[in-house]
Amino acid sequence: MFISKPRRKRISGRRAMAPAAIKTAGSSLPATVSRAALLERGGDARFRRLVYDLLTIASRMTVVREHLANGMGITAPQFSLLMAVGQFHGEGGAGVTAVAKILHVSSAFVATETGKLAQAGLLAKRANPRDRRAVLLSLTRTGRSLIERSSNEIRSVNDAFFGALTRGTFAALSTTMAELVLSSANATARLNRAEVATWRVAAE
Repeated sequence: MFISKPRRKRISGRRAMAPAAIKTAGSSLPATVSRAALLERGGDARFRRLVYDLLTIASRMTVVREHLANGMGITAPQFSLLMAVGQFHGEGGAGVTAVAKILHVSSAFVATETGKLAQAGLLAKRANPRDRRAVLLSLTRTGRSLIERSSNEIRSVNDAFFGALTRGTFAALSTTMAELVLSSANATARLNRAEVATWRVAAE
């Protein structure tokens, strides 16, 4: 009796490939990713280059932010906070939670660092009239003046840093980075769960 072989299921770009089918080009090391969309000809060489490029860009962005912050006499995190408040405070002010969400940091961090900026006279903090427990942040005249004096340098550095982007690639990159922010949060949450599980096992 003839028994037909079962048809192999086609793997979509969103599914992971079997580990045995994945090889790292030019290396005997296991591949560092298994999702088919992230593999090229069965290998992870291009993915590794992407990771190295992202690390390099992140390192250089840190250098740029520290340079701009030093020119304003504040720390790099405070520079980001000052710019975010200046961009989003509008007429009434920006809420601590909203600023924390924009910068992907904790509300406690925002509260602490904006307190220092307020003491320096760069930010104003006032109670939210709709919720007296909440605080609204806005630039003072001194804070706005500080940013305006640094604006030429900020534009010059950003134009050079992102000079390789066209209108189309800028739009695509913006969308992709927003998606990576979400997926990277899932990855770090997974690591946190693993650490908690390890701690519980060790405590038993």
